[in-house]
Amino acid sequence: MNMASIQFDIRAAINAANLFFVNHDLLLPRRRRLSLSPRPFPSFSSYGAAAASPTPSSSLFRLRASFSSGTSEPAIKLPEKPPICSADELHYVTIPNSDWRLALWRYHPSPQAPPRNHPLLLLSGVGTNAIGYDLSPGSSFARYMSGQGYDTWILEVRGAGLSVRESDAKNIGESAYAASEHMESAAKGVTTGSLTGNQATAKDVGQYASEQMGSVAKSVSNGAPSANQETASAAQSTSPSSELSSVPEDPTGLSTVWDESMLVSKLTDTFMTLSESLSGFLSEGQSMIMSAKLFDQISTLLEDTQLSERLNELREKLLSLLETRENSGVASQIRDLSQTLVNIVEEGQKSVSPQLFDLHDRLTSTVEDFQKQLDLIVKYDWDFDHYLEEDVPTAMQYIKAECKPKDGKLLAIGHSMGGILLYARTARSGFEGNDSGFAAIVTLASSVDYTTSNSRLKLLVPLADPAQALNVPVVPLGAILAAAFPLSSRPPYVLSWLNNLISAQDMMHPELLEKLVLNNFCTIPAKLLLQLTTAFREGGLRDRSGKFLYKDHLHKCNIPVLALAGDQDLICPPEAVEETVKVLPEHLVTYKVFGESGGPHYAHYDLVGGQLAVEQVYPAIVEFLSQHDSV
Repeated sequence: MNMASIQFDIRAAINAANLFFVNHDLLLPRRRRLSLSPRPFPSFSSYGAAAASPTPSSSLFRLRASFSSGTSEPAIKLPEKPPICSADELHYVTIPNSDWRLALWRYHPSPQAPPRNHPLLLLSGVGTNAIGYDLSPGSSFARYMSGQGYDTWILEVRGAGLSVRESDAKNIGESAYAASEHMESAAKGVTTGSLTGNQATAKDVGQYASEQMGSVAKSVSNGAPSANQETASAAQSTSPSSELSSVPEDPTGLSTVWDESMLVSKLTDTFMTLSESLSGFLSEGQSMIMSAKLFDQISTLLEDTQLSERLNELREKLLSLLETRENSGVASQIRDLSQTLVNIVEEGQKSVSPQLFDLHDRLTSTVEDFQKQLDLIVKYDWDFDHYLEEDVPTAMQYIKAECKPKDGKLLAIGHSMGGILLYARTARSGFEGNDSGFAAIVTLASSVDYTTSNSRLKLLVPLADPAQALNVPVVPLGAILAAAFPLSSRPPYVLSWLNNLISAQDMMHPELLEKLVLNNFCTIPAKLLLQLTTAFREGGLRDRSGKFLYKDHLHKCNIPVLALAGDQDLICPPEAVEETVKVLPEHLVTYKVFGESGGPHYAHYDLVGGQLAVEQVYPAIVEFLSQHDSV
C-alpha cells in the first residue's frame, strides 16, 4: 500500500473520530462538561470513568505530602495505587502555576543488584503513557532496569495516562482511580464487545472510525483519491453544515417560540472566545478563519437572498471587531451584533413559507457544536515546549529531591518523542551554558531532524497547515488505534500496515501488542503536532517561535549519549537517527542499529518491548549506563 493510501486512511480516521469527539462529548463525563470557565479537566484517557468509578476507600485520600514543586501545592504519593498502575509507587507532582498533576511511576531498585549512584528517568513517546515501559512482568523495561539496581521513574506528561488536571489535591486519588478504571474497561470492552453507558459511546466512535477507514480502504483499492476529492469528501461527511441544508417543515404550521436571550448569550460567548480566549493559540488570521467557518454554517440556514446580504454585512462588522481585542467596548458591541444576527434568522423563519419550525434549534445546535470545537482548542493548549520547559524539569526536580543523588544528576532514557525531549534539553542547556542535569542519556528511535528519511511521520505533515489544525484541534490517537486494531489484526487485515509501524513481524506476542495498542495511547493536541512537524523542515525541530533550531546546538552537548535505532523502524528510520547523531560530539556519542538482514528485525517499539529486547537491547543499555554512573 502506497503512502498516499495510508495517509488517506489516517486522515479519514481523524475526521471520523473528531466528529464523534465533538458531537458526543467524548472528552468528559457529563458532570464535568467542557466550558470556558477555569475548571478541572482530566486527560482524554479518564473520559467517562469518573461517573462509573466506584468510590475508593477513604484511606486513599490520606495522601503523603512531600516535595514542593515551586508552588503552594505539595507533591504527593498515593497510599493505594490504581489497579492499572503496576509500579511500586505512584507519585503526583504539580507543574508550577498550573492545575496539571503529573503522574510518576516509581520502581524500587532490587536489593540484590549492585547499588547505583543515579536515579533513572524514563520518557515516553508522543501520545503514549507509562504502560509501554511496563506491559507485563515478563516484558517490562522498567522492571528490568530496577532489577539492575536503578531507582526507576516513568514520567507521564500532561494529557497522558494517569496525569490529571485537578485544582484540588484532595481529588487526585479519585481522579487517578477514575482514569485507571476507564483505561482498563475501554480495553476490555474492545476485546469482549461488552460496553455500556459512557463506554458504549466510546465504542460508537470506534465502530464509526472503523467503518470509515474500511470504506476508505475499499475505495483505495480502486485508486487513491486526490487531495481535493479527499477534502471535499471529508467536508461533506463531517461538516455540521451538511446536516443543515435540508430543513423539515413544521407539521403544526406554527412557529417555534424563540428564547432569544439564551441564543444571544451563546453567540456572544462564542465570538468573545474567538476574540480573547484563543489569542494564545490562534493568530488573528486563524481567528478570522474560525469566524468565517461559523458564518458559513449559519448562512446555510438562510436561502433568502436579501437576508444573505444582511448576514454578509453583519459578518464584516463582527470580523472587524474580532481584530480589535484590546478595545474594552468590544464585548457590548459583539452582544449587539449577536442580537442582530438572531433577529435576522428570526426574520428568515417568518419569511419562508411553509415556516421552518426548527430553525432556532438548528442555529443553537450549530453554535453549540462550534463552541465545543473552540473548547477543545482551549483545553488542549500545549505543545512540545511545554513538555520541555515545564513537565520534564518539574519531574527531574522532584526525583532529585526524593533520591538525593550526590552530584544532583539523573540518568535518562527516552523513546521516540521522549528521546527528542532529551536531545532538546541538551541543546538548550548547551546554548544557555547551563547544566542539563543528566549524567548520561539514552535515546531509542529518536531524532530532531527527519528531512533525509522516509519516515511515515510525514503522514502528519498536512496538519502543519494552521487552518487544517483548526479543523482537527486534537487527534484522538487512542480511539483511532483501538478502532483500527480489529482491522489490522484480523482477516481480511485491511489495516495490517498499522502493526508494522509499531512492531516488526513476530517481535511481539499478540496479546502484548493488543494491550499496547488498547492501553498505551492517548489524545494529541494539534498544537503539539504542529511543532513536531517542524522536524521535517530544513534544519530540523524548532521551538514554538520557529527561531531556535535544536539541532544547531547539539554540538555543544557535554554528556555521554547512546543512540539506538531499529533496522525496520518506519517511524524513525536509522537514517533519521544518524542525522542527529552526526552533529553530536564524536567522543561522547555511541550509535547502534539493532536488527539483521536475515532477521530478527526491530520496528519502532521493539527496542522497548520486543521479545528479543531483553536479550539484545537491555544489556547494551545497562552496560552503557554503568560506565557513566560514577559521581
